[in-house]
Amino acid sequence: MKDPHCHSSSILVERSAPIAFAIMSDGIQQGQWAWGSANRTEVEPGLFKGTSVFNGQNTYVRLNVDTERFQVDYDVGTSKESMQFRNMSRVIPGEVLKLGADKCVVSLLTWRLATQSDAAWEQISCVHEAEMFLIKGLLERA
Repeated sequence: MKDPHCHSSSILVERSAPIAFAIMSDGIQQGQWAWGSANRTEVEPGLFKGTSVFNGQNTYVRLNVDTERFQVDYDVGTSKESMQFRNMSRVIPGEVLKLGADKCVVSLLTWRLATQSDAAWEQISCVHEAEMFLIKGLLERA
């Protein structure tokens, strides 16, 4: 079944969960793999601004980090005032999945807004799947 409300994508990474979580929970490093807000700068503590590689617009991002669960909720918007919860990442330690301590699974989830067109929903879904390979590459070549 194709989920009409939430898109998820995951990838196995040949790095430990703490190493993978470091890139998922760092607003500047995220700008290396997040095409919707690339080349990030920190505008104020905890608030980042990047540029969409698709349309050149500014994208603001705030990370709500849960270190204990290796989970990050991302508030996103085209302005500081319009930010809202949009995405979540989760790193599952390899030991939990019987993969070993030197591996983990990185997942991205996004939920569809009622205002998103079918084309916009398809784009973000495809982008997240491609970003999985960027994340894997960044982590495994480090």
